[in-house]
Amino acid sequence: MHAGFTLSLIVAAGLGLTACGSLKEDRRPKFNGVPFKATVKAIDKRATLADFRVEVGDATRSQLGALQAADHEAKRYCIENFGTSRFDWTNITVDAEGAYSLQLDRGDGIFTGTCKP
Repeated sequence: MHAGFTLSLIVAAGLGLTACGSLKEDRRPKFNGVPFKATVKAIDKRATLADFRVEVGDATRSQLGALQAADHEAKRYCIENFGTSRFDWTNITVDAEGAYSLQLDRGDGIFTGTCKP
């Protein structure tokens, strides 16, 4: 009976760890059905916080998703620093149909913009 209890605890712990891994992955936002890691930071903090750079990891998986992930991070950044989600991209233009050229650095999408306070 003691061995059965121990085995039950091991199985329960293993299932718990498996569930934690799944929950962590599910929390990453998906854009166009793809989870992206995106980071944003000021280009030159000493000059101005308005100018920023967003890097989206492995952006070639979905260009639309990469742009959506960058847009999400840009809005969050501008809200945190200026209280508004308004900004302009400075290194890309998006036409009415959503077409644009993706700037890549080793597969990562690079987007630059300026917050509009």
